[in-house]
Amino acid sequence: MDNRIKNCCVGFHRLTIVDCTYGMQPMKLHQYPLAMLLCNGELYNCKELAKEHDFNYETFCDVECIFHLYQRFGIEKCVKNLDGVFAFALIDMEKQKMFLGRDPYGVRPLFRLTSASGMLGVCSEAKGLIGLTREQNGDKKVIEPFPPGTFEEYDILENGGAKLVRKQVFHLPGDKPTFKPFILYEELSQDPLENIRNLLTMAVKKRLMADRRIGCFLSGGLDSSLIASLLVRVAKEANLPYKIQTFSIGMSDSPDVIAAKEVADFIGTEHHVITFTEEDVSRVLDDVIYTLETPDITTVRASIGMYLISRYVVENTDTTVLFSGEGADEVCQGYIYFRDAPDAKAAHEDSIRLLKEIYLFDGLRADRTTASSSLELRVPFLDLQFTNYYLSLDSKLRQPKDGVEKFLLRSAFDKTGILPDRILWRHKEAFSDGVASKKKSLFQVLQEIVDKRMPEPFDPQTAKKNYPHCTPTSKEALYYREVFEKSFPNAADQFVPYYWMPRWVEGITDPSARFIKHYAAPQK
Repeated sequence: MDNRIKNCCVGFHRLTIVDCTYGMQPMKLHQYPLAMLLCNGELYNCKELAKEHDFNYETFCDVECIFHLYQRFGIEKCVKNLDGVFAFALIDMEKQKMFLGRDPYGVRPLFRLTSASGMLGVCSEAKGLIGLTREQNGDKKVIEPFPPGTFEEYDILENGGAKLVRKQVFHLPGDKPTFKPFILYEELSQDPLENIRNLLTMAVKKRLMADRRIGCFLSGGLDSSLIASLLVRVAKEANLPYKIQTFSIGMSDSPDVIAAKEVADFIGTEHHVITFTEEDVSRVLDDVIYTLETPDITTVRASIGMYLISRYVVENTDTTVLFSGEGADEVCQGYIYFRDAPDAKAAHEDSIRLLKEIYLFDGLRADRTTASSSLELRVPFLDLQFTNYYLSLDSKLRQPKDGVEKFLLRSAFDKTGILPDRILWRHKEAFSDGVASKKKSLFQVLQEIVDKRMPEPFDPQTAKKNYPHCTPTSKEALYYREVFEKSFPNAADQFVPYYWMPRWVEGITDPSARFIKHYAAPQK
């Protein structure tokens, strides 16, 4: 570390995606020799910013624009002008300042450790900080996720440590972007369906930026199928020198595998099918919980397949960047429970709530399961302009219609030939049913694994005594919590505000969609 900053060290393990030669970190520039940047992210408007503000880039790395925006405009305007996903630490040695920032939906992870004496630590994963809680002096140290859409400013103290002097939220879910968008708002048509198509297509197109091979997760559901089809189209327009690879996973004859194969044949990808067994689930379960850094029930369940498929991709292909459909359920009211919303206003408010917390649940799952295999995930449904426009439409239009969730999104692509009708209008399945065989759901497989490892009866009173926060209400939940506590003792209070659960559904204690009365998938 530079000796102008006392008692401080920085390090970065980089997954090279853009400018693999000159974009190494910590990044320093000749123009700004007293500043240093560490950033995990992709900033899609880096070239547009250079043209707009006449920046003189020294590298071909997209995150370099953070230096120039900060030096020219200060930290607030800097973060407000970033179109992309990011978690960064910017050190200004001249002013003895440190700035932290995270993208509005927390697509890129960031954890922060603080203590009463001024210790400050930041890392993409909590496991990189947990050791510090047992070191140094007797100060109590707290590790917590850094909030999305927020930046913080710290004074670096002469005797070591840092003091928080400013914290500001710069973007909330659904806010209109303050940067110049790729599609100007005045260029949008009067037809919301056309605008939805165009904005989602642009969200995919801008994310093509990569020096590595691009592929796509393909579950066979609406969200990933739309993204995969749009990706194939824009990749052809961009003349990418390879065929897009798609990846699906399931247990033998799972519904997802069958539907994904139909989509892959329709759009013309190089398709890979990964089959997993009950033994695979048993083998990776504890590793998945450690990787996720959460004991949340539905997050753990939904991560099994994504963890296994990510391992396959890194071990068997040269694809490094993967697109996926994450975010669609939150933005477009895709969860089955939205059919029970009391009114359009309540449904809209719950979309906003889900987006505020996506970094703790589905966003966390998607990032950790891929990043743990050195893969990079890209999520067009969480594009800031797309989410702003979609959430600005009449709330009644965005509700489920005729028993079909995401009706507006489906209608936008109806009769366009982008997908087979059966896929475009396919009902939503619980993940544990979609990837499982017709004989047994993943939900049941996990129950049986836990029963073998914890044969004693579940005692709710003991669970309440041991874990007053987010108390496990089943043997499965208790097992996840105990595995979590081995690596992250007493951290659940900061990491998990509550278990993810569907809303407006009475009499259930399990988060699976299979317990909701509207659920349409066949029960095993």
